[in-house]
Amino acid sequence: MYVQDRSNPYIVDGSPAPPETSSSIKDKMATVKDVLGRWGKKVGEATRKAEDLAGNTWQHLKTSPSFADAAMGRIAQGTKVLAEGGYEKIFRQTFETVPEEQLQNSYACYLSTSAGPVMGVLYVSTEKLAFCSDNPLSYKSGGQTEWSYYKVVIPLHQLKAVNPSTSRNNPAEKYIQVISVDSHEFWFMGFLNYNGAVNFLQEVLQARTLESV
Repeated sequence: MYVQDRSNPYIVDGSPAPPETSSSIKDKMATVKDVLGRWGKKVGEATRKAEDLAGNTWQHLKTSPSFADAAMGRIAQGTKVLAEGGYEKIFRQTFETVPEEQLQNSYACYLSTSAGPVMGVLYVSTEKLAFCSDNPLSYKSGGQTEWSYYKVVIPLHQLKAVNPSTSRNNPAEKYIQVISVDSHEFWFMGFLNYNGAVNFLQEVLQARTLESV
């Protein structure tokens, strides 16, 4: 359970979500198992992947408190993307956008929060960085438990720094620190494509800095 941080202007109220019923959970599990079976066959036919991709995938799954839940969640998210027509469509359904705004990239990762790492997707558009959790999280409101998606929105003109970082104790643990101009910090981790995310985010920051000069 997480605590809503009203002092951080970049954490926005998420979309309310009702608690899942046992029947809806069973339906999702059946879908995930079916996709997992087909995905396993494709993996078996695909031969070896690059070492960095394998390492990033392993680290992504290990970042979650539950390895199995992370694996199932990642597959479920992939199924959702296919069913709903791609990340561009999900991005526009999830966040407020302006007509000329375009999604440039998206990255599966985790956001560090006071309640632990939250799995989701980091979107990079022509206007903002935006993160949304894959699943609704629970929090207390007036003594009752509510459910909502965890969202962060940082307009690009509020972006100050993008800093790659590696754990001293475990070099496999890699982070990206994002800092806003008013000194709010966000730590993203467990990227499936860490190097690609670092390079792209730094290019976005550099381009935005040149525009403001």
